[in-house]
Amino acid sequence: MNPVAPRQVLVTRPEPGSEETAARLRARGLAPVLAPALVLEARPFAAPRAQAILITSRAAARALRPAPLPLLAVGDASAKAAREAGFTDVTAAAGTATDLARLAAERLRPEAGPLLLAVGEGYALDLAADLRARGFRVTRRIAYHAAPALTLPEASRAALSAGGITSILFHSPRSAACAITLLQAAGHAAALAGMEAFAISQRVADAAAAAIAPLSFRAVHVAARPSEDALLALLPGGAAEPAPPGAS
Repeated sequence: MNPVAPRQVLVTRPEPGSEETAARLRARGLAPVLAPALVLEARPFAAPRAQAILITSRAAARALRPAPLPLLAVGDASAKAAREAGFTDVTAAAGTATDLARLAAERLRPEAGPLLLAVGEGYALDLAADLRARGFRVTRRIAYHAAPALTLPEASRAALSAGGITSILFHSPRSAACAITLLQAAGHAAALAGMEAFAISQRVADAAAAAIAPLSFRAVHVAARPSEDALLALLPGGAAEPAPPGAS
């Protein structure tokens, strides 16, 4: 009897998160195929005066130098990355930009000084507007630049050409759109349409659906909350169904 092949899952998030997700998939008996849609580059900056730092991603946490300020993170994963980077006073919001703005309003006072919002280039404009509407002065600084990947890794090209990938993960609206553009440009539009998409939030699912139109995924699954734990919980664990006798 032939061994059952593990299910292949295409991972589109940028490094170093892509390999971290891959390790978690392997632990579940799945076979990750890495196809990072974005390439991240830290943009160091001199931190201005602020009463607290706000971040919306792990990439921002990794790009910052530790400072003796309270740090509010959008969710548990970015809070963990901030602690690993050397920040000690870290509080996590519930996972969305709205949650982060609400946490800032609960913990901080507009009259105590400006907030430093450390983000990727082009990100968190809505969050800055929300915070200002709540009376805060916001200093927005670019902590990293995210550029679309220009090519697919050789291993992912081979796996896509072989036709064995059944699932694709999306962690952000921009990486979803860039991943689909990259895969379509590489000639894999039909393979995409045959996959099930797993999105970390409805906003990400909407971005993926818009990017693949007029085609559509075989199915779209949305995490119950915007965390990787909830995202991976959507995936069927273990190996793919064995091929029936006589199948090639």
